[in-house]
Amino acid sequence: MELIRLDGTNLQKAAKKAADVLKKGGIILYPTDTIYGLGVAAHNLQAIARLRDLKGRERKKPISVIVQDAKTIEKYATLTPLAQKFAESHLPGPLTLVVPAGSMMPDALTLNGAIGMRVPNQPFCLALAKEFGKPYTTTSANKAGMATPRNVQDILEHFRMNVSEIDLVIDGGEITNPNPSTVVSCVGEVPYVLREGMLSRADLGL
Repeated sequence: MELIRLDGTNLQKAAKKAADVLKKGGIILYPTDTIYGLGVAAHNLQAIARLRDLKGRERKKPISVIVQDAKTIEKYATLTPLAQKFAESHLPGPLTLVVPAGSMMPDALTLNGAIGMRVPNQPFCLALAKEFGKPYTTTSANKAGMATPRNVQDILEHFRMNVSEIDLVIDGGEITNPNPSTVVSCVGEVPYVLREGMLSRADLGL
């Protein structure tokens, strides 16, 4: 396991290293604009299986992905008019849009044909999305059903029995106000909040 501490000067170097790890089927631990996440290449089924085993996450539960901007979402999913409205108002930001998945998204990440798409307002996440050029997963850095620690040291202790499964750690420091992204389903005609997180219903006008 390799660890890189972000220091304001090594963002691109860290993004390139993380992209290389993703291309090789590895798992990365990294900061987002909400909490720390775990990432693998969204097209790599073996890596997705490793990630689920690490978290103890049920196979039937979907896993969201990150792309570099709202326009890129349309390469991998369908942005309904409602989803487009939310994207224009709140992306990049702490919002996960659940939208109909395109054919390039593996079933291992979807649920009932839908996929969660994120564009975090976080420099490393955006730099990695651009460097990697493809979607990568974003799921909380914790064992399923447990709270996500705020810093890398506590996360590695949290995974101590399986920590060797994490190939690269990007340390962005302590997350002072950990709160997950707000998840909004835009699959049907009426949007609804699946999880209220950093963005409130009022923020979204719902």
